[in-house]
Amino acid sequence: MLREKIKKLWPEIDWIKDESLREKVIDCWTYAIENSSLSIEDLEIIPFTLLIKDCKISFINHKRTCVQLAFEIAKIMKKNFGDSLNINMDYLIAGAILIDVGKLLEYEKVNGKIQISKAGEMVRHPFSGLAIAARFNIPFEVQHIIATHSKEGDLGKRTVESIIVHHADFVSFESFR
Repeated sequence: MLREKIKKLWPEIDWIKDESLREKVIDCWTYAIENSSLSIEDLEIIPFTLLIKDCKISFINHKRTCVQLAFEIAKIMKKNFGDSLNINMDYLIAGAILIDVGKLLEYEKVNGKIQISKAGEMVRHPFSGLAIAARFNIPFEVQHIIATHSKEGDLGKRTVESIIVHHADFVSFESFR
């Protein structure tokens, strides 16, 4: 039942051609929801960030926009650059879908209000998301996207998939700041 709800919430999961990777992405989201005070329904209501006062854009709206932006950017780059640039679309899509899975542990719902959890004060979502992905043997290339999508990745070298996802995420974040 929960897996079906996740597939409905994330139709972009079907863009992942590798069936094993697709199932692992669903496993990550299942685990995160089962270990969160947030429900799957909350993801369509709660703000995508607590860093923007009175944010009206929902978590899932922002996340799906990020995935769609990353996918379209990658398609255009592949079309225009051809074999000069290798982009693994499955890794890119899986990474874009998983970059904020850790927010389900970073956020908590208390008396109907969303706030940073004790765990979230200690470990930001790129790290908790990476831990969730590692738990389900998500490929290291996808774990890299999760770990480097946010400011935590600014000190290291990003793969092309991570660069695309990072910028897609920030385009759909910074536009509301």
